[in-house]
Amino acid sequence: MTAATAAQAAYIVAALLFILSLAGLSKHESSRSGLVFGASGMVIALAATIGLASRSITATGLTLLVVAMLIGAGVGFWRAKAVEMTGMPELIALLHSFVGLAAVLVGWNGYFEVEADGPGHAAVAQDLLGIHHAEVFIGVFIGAVTFSGSIIAYLKLSARIKSSPLVLPGKNLINLGALAAFAVLTVFFVMSPSLGLLIAVTAVALALGLHLVASIGGGDMPVVVSMLNSYSGWAAAASGFLLNNNLLIVTGALVGSSGAYLSYIMCQAMNRSFISVIAGGFGVEAAASDDTDLGEHREITAEATAELLVNASSVVIAPGYGMAVAQAQYPVAELTRRLRDRGVDVRFGIHPVAGRLPGHMNVLLAEAKVPYDIVLEMDEINDELSDTTVVLVIGANDTVNPAAAEDPASPIAGMPVLRVWEAQNVVVFKRSMATGYAGVQNPLFFRDNTQMLFGDAKQRMEDILGALGSDAAAPSHRTPVGAARTV
Repeated sequence: MTAATAAQAAYIVAALLFILSLAGLSKHESSRSGLVFGASGMVIALAATIGLASRSITATGLTLLVVAMLIGAGVGFWRAKAVEMTGMPELIALLHSFVGLAAVLVGWNGYFEVEADGPGHAAVAQDLLGIHHAEVFIGVFIGAVTFSGSIIAYLKLSARIKSSPLVLPGKNLINLGALAAFAVLTVFFVMSPSLGLLIAVTAVALALGLHLVASIGGGDMPVVVSMLNSYSGWAAAASGFLLNNNLLIVTGALVGSSGAYLSYIMCQAMNRSFISVIAGGFGVEAAASDDTDLGEHREITAEATAELLVNASSVVIAPGYGMAVAQAQYPVAELTRRLRDRGVDVRFGIHPVAGRLPGHMNVLLAEAKVPYDIVLEMDEINDELSDTTVVLVIGANDTVNPAAAEDPASPIAGMPVLRVWEAQNVVVFKRSMATGYAGVQNPLFFRDNTQMLFGDAKQRMEDILGALGSDAAAPSHRTPVGAARTV
């Protein structure tokens, strides 16, 4: 068996492991095995690539390759250990930018290896030169859009720039114009490749990626992260075609298609089309709704909340990004354990776009050892909220906003939300009465059955645990719950 044949066989094994990894990551119970499959596939792919490369590069080149891999692995391990779960969305966006940049560099390298030497270059058969020209151009375009778009997403998610959408006059025409310019430049490059055209398409793509993500509002950021994930996959696939690497083509297609499907699911969860997300995000019209007089809110203490929970027959916890910021998942898990020990039926309601990343809340709760079987998706829990005694909304805002269901003029009208207001009592954990990430005011905070528990969510949760006391595991003496005490 030749080295090339052995490498292709290893690539097939690695691709199968990546497919098994995606299947495993689709469920909590099999997520660990999914990670093992993915890591194993990557080890096999890297080993095969190094083995194949060692036959065609010098010892110095091979040494540099290994050093670069060790540096990258060290940085990756360090960041994975150091990053908090609250910082995971922006880290993922930043990693997507690396994939995009790699695709740009591969495309430029492909140009200098083939096109820059003129039509007589022997690296590519003459009848395939046109295809190679197109591969270079398309790969650079997708990679550059992914790179600059991911950088803007990182800056927004990390609050280094405002999350509100950038609204330029004729912004949709700007995007369409960039795509038209790409199409025209591609035709000219395939006919007569030149460095000027390559520079031009790189500049157009970088500007398009920047404008595309900058014009998307904060409420759509979960879709943006998923969308950039898809872009990075297609960029990797484009690099695979340039490098004649079947593994990159397969894995890039897997990432690209799964990211696209996840974006579709996210858009369904917000009752929005993918085109409407690209055209602009939530928050454009939100400022007008902030001046609406929704009445007075009521406040509640941690002690009163504990009393409410002790006398409840069923409790649903609806977490959001605020829980991640406060790192309140551990006291939330402890509260869940104590209430269940008392015989209280405790469950979690997870909105598909809760947090800044698809599955963000599920990961946090799994990290805190909350049982998988009581963590339910929105569609599984919504019809049971009307029979729930108490709902604790911890750091969620837009995903529990009744305006989505009741106000046709709201910027989030039609977005499926957790109908927490149907419960007997709602306690909302927030630092202030500020609007959510989408910039839309929430009428839930002013409902008669809603009370606000202000402060850091972790501290307030620990106050509730303290108020429950050491007898928290004692048998419950539930009494009918009336109106909650106000402050």
